[in-house]
Amino acid sequence: MVNTILGRKLGMTQVWDEDDNVVPVTVVLAGPCTVSQVKTKATDGYDAVQIGFGDISAKHVNKPMAGHFAAAGVEPMRYLREVRVPEGEEHATGEKVTVADFADVQTVDVTGTSKGKGFQGTIKRWNFSRGPMAHGSRNQREPGSIGQCAYPARVRKGLHMAGHMGNERVTVKNLKLVRVDAEQNLMLIKGAVPGGKNALVSIRMA
Repeated sequence: MVNTILGRKLGMTQVWDEDDNVVPVTVVLAGPCTVSQVKTKATDGYDAVQIGFGDISAKHVNKPMAGHFAAAGVEPMRYLREVRVPEGEEHATGEKVTVADFADVQTVDVTGTSKGKGFQGTIKRWNFSRGPMAHGSRNQREPGSIGQCAYPARVRKGLHMAGHMGNERVTVKNLKLVRVDAEQNLMLIKGAVPGGKNALVSIRMA
C-alpha cells in the first residue's frame, strides 16, 4: 500500500472529541491520487511509485508530460510526486490512493511549503532580543557583533543573521489524525500544518 497521499490545505477549524474537548484541526482535501508511474529495482534501481493529484486542462499540459500520461493511460494531473515503496510490493498504473486508506492511521507526517515572509531582521527571524532603549542607544534592533577581531577573524558559516524568511520545505511529524471523511475526501489533522490556504501538502503515515 502507498503510505503517502497528496492534498490541498483548506484552512483551520475546531471539532469536539469524545470527552467534549475542543480540538483545533487543519482540514485537508486529500486525493484521490492516481499512480502514473511504477519504478522497480530491475528497471530503475529502486522501488517507488509516482502519484498525481489535482485536475488540469489538457491544453495546459506540455507535449512531454502529455505523452507521459498517455503512456500510463491516466488523465493529466496538476501535481506529481514520487513515493518510495517497500521492496517487492506490487503496484500498477491507474491505481488509486484515497483517504480511506488512512482510516486506521493514528498519526501522520505532513510536508509542505511554509508561508513566505520576505526579508526579515534577526528579532523576527531568530527571536533575538533587542538592545537597550535608553537615551543614546544605537543598538535597538541590530544583530550585534557577527565576528571576532582576532581568531578566526571572519563570519562563521551558518551564523544567524537577517535574511529571507519562510517559503521553504517544512515537515511536521507525528500529528494526530483526528478524523477521516471518505465521502468528501477530507482529513482533519490536529494542529497547524505548513503553508497557506490551498497550498499543496504531502501526508505520510507516521
